[in-house]
Amino acid sequence: MTDAFSISVLERRASAKPRDAAFYQDPYAFYSALHLGTPTFLWEDYGHGCFTGFREVNGLLRDKRFGRQITHVMSREELGWAPPKAHTAAFDLTEKYSLLALEPPAHTRLRTLVNRAFVSRNVEQLRPRIERLANEMIDVLEPQGGTELIKAFAAPIPAIVIAEMIGLPAEMAPQLLNWSNRMVQMYMFGVTHETELDANTASEDFMAHLREVIAARRRQPKEDLLTHMLTADPVDGQKLTEDEVVSTAILLLNAGHEATVHTTGNAVKTILESGLDPQTLFATPEQTEATVEECLRYDAPLHMFTRYALEDVTLDTGEHFRKGETIGLMLGAANRDPKRFAHADTFDPFRTDGQNVSFGAGIHFCIGAPLARIELQTALSTLFKRLPGIRLAGEPRYNNVYHFHGLERLDVTW
Repeated sequence: MTDAFSISVLERRASAKPRDAAFYQDPYAFYSALHLGTPTFLWEDYGHGCFTGFREVNGLLRDKRFGRQITHVMSREELGWAPPKAHTAAFDLTEKYSLLALEPPAHTRLRTLVNRAFVSRNVEQLRPRIERLANEMIDVLEPQGGTELIKAFAAPIPAIVIAEMIGLPAEMAPQLLNWSNRMVQMYMFGVTHETELDANTASEDFMAHLREVIAARRRQPKEDLLTHMLTADPVDGQKLTEDEVVSTAILLLNAGHEATVHTTGNAVKTILESGLDPQTLFATPEQTEATVEECLRYDAPLHMFTRYALEDVTLDTGEHFRKGETIGLMLGAANRDPKRFAHADTFDPFRTDGQNVSFGAGIHFCIGAPLARIELQTALSTLFKRLPGIRLAGEPRYNNVYHFHGLERLDVTW
């Protein structure tokens, strides 16, 4: 037992308060203790079972007996849930048609319609644009001799790239970040009424703006993802409705930058604290890819996905879950599993066992993973090549938003 967490190996239970700074500033101490004692356990603070082992997490992400959605097979009454809250109606509407939440066949239809834009050969064409953006930002930053890197570099690049892909101007990136940051507060542990109201207002404003842009695209189509979703050939005889287009665009804008921002900041922190020469980590395209994958493994941007049991399930390991029960799949812990990775708690960009589950697995594998990888490879290599003297100018602090895992600020100098 520590100040940050307690574990009962005998009872296979643990407690760690997600909003406690002693925990979220370093969740890896908790994960290491779980790997040694009880890698499958009941997390008392969340009230559901969790898995930390790489094999188990990877397998359960692919297990079709578990899903992101449950109300298509059980009613809210059967689940013991309260009725939907009137004051979060707009936010709930953005979630209703979300690729993250849907299960087949609705998920298959939506994903088919947007997948083409995110395949590797298409997003590879964006690499020159991303490199140009990174260089333009460093041109501004370099004479300053230092900056807070999250707001000045990590956040704008992916926000601008995904906005332009969808069909929104780069100048809108700050507003998009504002809406997105307010909405993702809904995924925090212990959401307050004030947070719900603010997230709902952000959702209303976000949807209203997108509906205006959609109306403009119907009058005058362009070469962008929004036009593609509006005009794509039907799948299973159905075109996307306007609500589906709005919900998908919001998901792509929110998810399209969130993980990349966190990974960029986490990666810079990790590399600078490692003592390794950044020039060797980005010396070749192949080594750049390996470095980015190790950054994703070592300090993942998202630490837990939840799933519902879509039927009564008994796992090979003996755990039993009733239909409707929630499980937590701990990506950040799975990436540090000593049974899967040699020296799992060591940052080693030259390792050969660097597979990770940071983008998930199975049918909900992150649709934007190819784009995120290109953004990370390009932005990080450009940053360290342009600013070879970059170093930390203060202790980096993580945001109070477990299960998202990213820095509140990252002060650097050069």
